[in-house]
Amino acid sequence: MKTASRLLLSISSSFFLAGTIWATETEQLIFPIQKKWAEIKYEVATKDQAELFKALAHDARKVSETHPGSAEPLIWEGIVISSEAGVRSGLSALSLAKNARDKLLQAIKINDQALNGSAYTSLATLYAKVPGWPIGFGDNDQAESYFIKSISINPNGIDPNYFYGEYLIDHGRHQEARKHLEIALKAPARVGRELADDGRRKEVRMLLDKLDKDSK
Repeated sequence: MKTASRLLLSISSSFFLAGTIWATETEQLIFPIQKKWAEIKYEVATKDQAELFKALAHDARKVSETHPGSAEPLIWEGIVISSEAGVRSGLSALSLAKNARDKLLQAIKINDQALNGSAYTSLATLYAKVPGWPIGFGDNDQAESYFIKSISINPNGIDPNYFYGEYLIDHGRHQEARKHLEIALKAPARVGRELADDGRRKEVRMLLDKLDKDSK
């Protein structure tokens, strides 16, 4: 009886984990990348982040290369590369942004629903922040299209709503921005992503404070 109980508990735990971060073997492999990314992003001074993101991108690339055909490692490789681009400058930043874009587009071709559509969120942010032609590939229409797609896949997610809210503020659409930022603030916690969630909520609150000040 005890053996059966332990078995049921094990099965129940497996189903619970399957619904969170441990949905697939590849997601287990990217968990250290996610964890290290959050530590760099939220615990390291911006001026010291570039080389750490570069090293982490190398680790992410090893995972994606050893798991061809899996979208999740490619998504996180793209996220880490785009994070490095964000703290670099000049042509090196643009080259990194293009590399990140290519990884994310490759991931979408494999499985655009992977990680709750995270590839669309990251692509949208790249297209919103990278300079447009003739310097870069930035395109506001394309950015918004990707944001809408990411929201359709993960309507209550913290990341798509935060980044879309930021985009909307940048384009003077403050009422829409507030709606998405408030959704982001109420987003369900992600198991194993506590540091990332805490850091993102602080960023959400900063944007909401900005909206409040601008409205006075």
